[in-house]
Amino acid sequence: MKTLVAVFLSVFAAAIFLAGCKTSRKGSESAPNRVISRDGHFELRDYPSLTIVETSMDADSGTSFQRLFRYISGANSDGEKIPMTTPVFMAGEEQGRSMSFVMPANMKSAPGPKDPALRVTTIPVGRFAVFGFSGSRSAEAESKALAQLEAWTKKSGLVSSGEPLFGYFDPPLTPSFLRRNEVMLRVDDQKSEKR
Repeated sequence: MKTLVAVFLSVFAAAIFLAGCKTSRKGSESAPNRVISRDGHFELRDYPSLTIVETSMDADSGTSFQRLFRYISGANSDGEKIPMTTPVFMAGEEQGRSMSFVMPANMKSAPGPKDPALRVTTIPVGRFAVFGFSGSRSAEAESKALAQLEAWTKKSGLVSSGEPLFGYFDPPLTPSFLRRNEVMLRVDDQKSEKR
């Protein structure tokens, strides 16, 4: 009987943990966008201009994340606390990569960073092809996801430009199979309207 109770409690605790992980991003505002079309795990989306705070990525990505987190926690020119948003964007090659937080849509302007390793910039308005995938962040997973998105854009007659953006929505403790990740490529609006 004790074994059955222990098994039940273990399963119950695991279910609560997994449900908590799955809903952990629900309280965060996501970068605004409008979905134009869907095809399984692929979407075509329009994004407005997004204000971001960006930093170069160190070998330990946790250091870059903490730098950005301090900024939204009040280490900025206004001492303003800024709500966390999703996703955390990463761009560039493994060497020379950047990490950025998107500022909330209702902010008039982002306060200046106190840390010289941070900068406020924008992702210009545009249309993006997007592929959603799960799993832990790794160069191999990103490469596979990008290859799938590139194949889909080609098959769909879309013309992409610029470097890919990878978006990560969940905290590190979220089990990999529950994580929401995305890779995005800017596409030509004119070509995508003809789909």
